[in-house]
Amino acid sequence: MGLSEFDLITRYFGQDGALDQCRSDVELGIGDDAAIVNIPAGQSLVMSLDTLVSGVHFPDNTSAEDIAYKALAVNLSDMAAMAAEPSWLLLGLTLPQADADWLEGFSRGLAQLANQHGLALIGGDTTHGPLTVSVQVNGLVPQGQALRRSGAQPGDLIYVSGQLGDAGLGLKLALAELDIELSSQRRQYFLQRLNHPTPRLELGLALRGLATAAIDVSDGLLADLGHILQASRMGASINIEQLPLADEVRGLTEQWWCMPLTAGDDYELCFTLPPEKQAQFEKTIRAMECPCRCIGRIDAEPGLNLLLDGRRIDSENLKGYLHFD
Repeated sequence: MGLSEFDLITRYFGQDGALDQCRSDVELGIGDDAAIVNIPAGQSLVMSLDTLVSGVHFPDNTSAEDIAYKALAVNLSDMAAMAAEPSWLLLGLTLPQADADWLEGFSRGLAQLANQHGLALIGGDTTHGPLTVSVQVNGLVPQGQALRRSGAQPGDLIYVSGQLGDAGLGLKLALAELDIELSSQRRQYFLQRLNHPTPRLELGLALRGLATAAIDVSDGLLADLGHILQASRMGASINIEQLPLADEVRGLTEQWWCMPLTAGDDYELCFTLPPEKQAQFEKTIRAMECPCRCIGRIDAEPGLNLLLDGRRIDSENLKGYLHFD
């Protein structure tokens, strides 16, 4: 006889599971109709929900551990972009069947990242159907200190963290759509960047009081920077040669900038910073293992200018990932 829904929850996601459920601000967690948490005075509640569907957001052969890790990581990336500290998560899991080995791996991947950042799983839902994972993360930020997309100002510097295009290359490798010479170590690096993105939570917290706007790069730099420009009613000029890229990404094609501009799944942060705060910011991040690079500037006039060695590049046919295209 297979596992019942309640046995599944208890064994893999309840007190018997690998997740550390201990947080003093959880008044009532898994096991009731809803959870109850206590919000400290002076804090705002920040909420993010992402859904990952098999064959759409990850290849069908992706391991359960990697699926769980990424499902949580993409929400933590949203927390980082808002300068929020994650606290609790809820899980919605739709499964074709209750496979014990799959669930063991999934629970392990979820616990690895949740325990690392002190999150408690406080509820959710399980149901039968095509493999779909929804994670909601709730976090806290001091009132008035959350970062938004709408604060960019003319003259602000545009920064990105990490490297762009790594996950896009990893996806092409996972789908066998790319035939390039790579060592096993470098191949594994790009696959890891696809399946285990690094939520830039420490950087997000450091941007409080410094950055004017921020977003995480989930659908490609062009698309996500475009959201900042639209919300802020601004334009931008980007120096393509300043994009932080792996050598393998830079050497892909003659138009090597296309993938880092349009490929999704990097989950790096793109943010804007007043020039007068640049020195303070650079000093702040020196101790972090999170390289950041200035790639351009916010313009008062709407529109996006892509510049390569001072020459404007046509971006008409470049666009990021669109869910319903």
